Amino acid sequence: MKQVTLKINNVSVTVDAGTRILDAAKKAGFAIPTLCYLKDVCNEGSCRVCVVEVKGARSLVASCSATVSEGMEVYTNTPKVIASRKKTIELILGNHKKACLACVRNGNCELAQLSQDYNCDPHAYEGVTTEYEIDETPYLVRDNDKCVLCRRCVGVCNNVQGIGVIGPNKRGFATHIGCAFEQPLAATPCVACGQCITACPVGALHEKDDTDKVKELLGDKDKYVIVGTAPSVRVGLGEEFGYPIGSNVEGKMVAALKRLGFDRVFDVDMAADMTIMEEGTEFLHRLQDKTATLPMMTSCSPGWIRYMEFYYPELLPHLSSCKSPQQMFGAIMKTYYAKKFDIPVEKLAVVSVMPCVAKKTEIFRENQNAAGVPDIDVVITTRELARLIKNQGVDFKSLPDEKFDDPIGEGSSAGLLFGATGGVMEAALRTVSEVVLGKTLDKIDFKAVRGMKGIKSATVTLDGRKIKVCVASSLSNAKKVLEDIKAGKCDYQFIEIMTCPGGCVNGGGQPIQPSSVTNNVDVRGLRAKAIYDTDKKAALRKSHENPVVKTLYSEFFDKPGSHRAHEILHTSYKKRNKYYM
Repeated sequence: MKQVTLKINNVSVTVDAGTRILDAAKKAGFAIPTLCYLKDVCNEGSCRVCVVEVKGARSLVASCSATVSEGMEVYTNTPKVIASRKKTIELILGNHKKACLACVRNGNCELAQLSQDYNCDPHAYEGVTTEYEIDETPYLVRDNDKCVLCRRCVGVCNNVQGIGVIGPNKRGFATHIGCAFEQPLAATPCVACGQCITACPVGALHEKDDTDKVKELLGDKDKYVIVGTAPSVRVGLGEEFGYPIGSNVEGKMVAALKRLGFDRVFDVDMAADMTIMEEGTEFLHRLQDKTATLPMMTSCSPGWIRYMEFYYPELLPHLSSCKSPQQMFGAIMKTYYAKKFDIPVEKLAVVSVMPCVAKKTEIFRENQNAAGVPDIDVVITTRELARLIKNQGVDFKSLPDEKFDDPIGEGSSAGLLFGATGGVMEAALRTVSEVVLGKTLDKIDFKAVRGMKGIKSATVTLDGRKIKVCVASSLSNAKKVLEDIKAGKCDYQFIEIMTCPGGCVNGGGQPIQPSSVTNNVDVRGLRAKAIYDTDKKAALRKSHENPVVKTLYSEFFDKPGSHRAHEILHTSYKKRNKYYM
């Protein structure tokens, strides 16, 4: 590629032609602030916070959209540039609900940081302000009085997920982000992925906080309260307490949950292992039955299930009938565990900690009450768990590493892989391959399905038959796969879909990193690496070898795919045109 040389603040730098000034400045050692720009999501140059001075230009230039040219001279910190940025930030603050001390993003707000960096007066441009009703769903809260109109939420909903249920309405001072015809979000086919929350630079979007429900359960002496944590929570939670991105804080997480007062702390990795047993068995049955629907698609991601029910109901027979690991976990707790330890099911409460906002919607689905009561009582995100730990005065960093409780605490590292895109597929291949071949695999790492690429494929040979598998993350990539299926162009037998780009490690409930980090660091890659590093060192790396799984089948479920397993661990789907509550 052709290269060009330019100067940034009199520092010479050579970059590829077509490079943004923003990126060229970074290479030269200068950080330019941004607000509306989000790498691979939104690049409209609308907020004007990133403006720079270019020699010969008649006005300041937005560095996030303007590209370099040979001999260009750029200045990123002249008095004119600084004054412009300060005025822009103060104008935004003039129509912003400044309830910072009570805001969920207090301490992690990009607007507040910019205001501090440029010594802004938040009252410099006070006057008439726009006021909107708060839009609240069971999974997400939207407060447009805090919105800065950066359109990052719109970018991720449209460009990354391909959903497009939100966008700018009206014009001028009345412009606001909303749904078509000003409908509430719950009246739209929103899939509840929560990616808009992680894209938002301020507190205009946040998950519905259910920590008070958890505190109420923990304070009820008549309740026996169990908590289960999802695979990717342990590689994200540490960021809320100052640990480097990609730190696995499993031991401290378990210790913190015990100090919060939960009666038992279990690992949902175990339920992921059960998912592999049930899903793997279902896949093998479909392979053997020439009338069965193929390709079979995974059913672990509730945002993906919502997407299918809203947008591709004609392809629902392709979905595995397995409940997600979260719902299997709750179902097992309220059937097998309650019976084994003689706990009245009405006194047993199950809380799950998830990297996902859509999990909050999943507990309201039909067929999620194996014991006649909801499988899961309350879902909180990784962020909510962090707030709960801080609120209850638990000193996270000083905690010792502790282990999950017995007898349901043990999960294989195959179950842990569910946290990253390709992980469900790899875990399934480890088990299905050995079940079909009847022998131990020499190599159990299926690296072809790993990585952050949006669509990946691989071919494996099972007992002489070649099986083609596909892995996709983000719904815009899922759509490409689904359209191929509809067009008869798909020759896959097994497909894994994750709603969020990169999988659950990048879920809508994970810690939010500012754009200054996400624009320059592969956050989801670092979190996924922590999962694979743990898997590499694990002693138990296959779902079918998990002794807890073996006990569950021998004592309760009989065998994978049994009648009882189907009653408790499987579900159904249907076409929808509105939110199911």
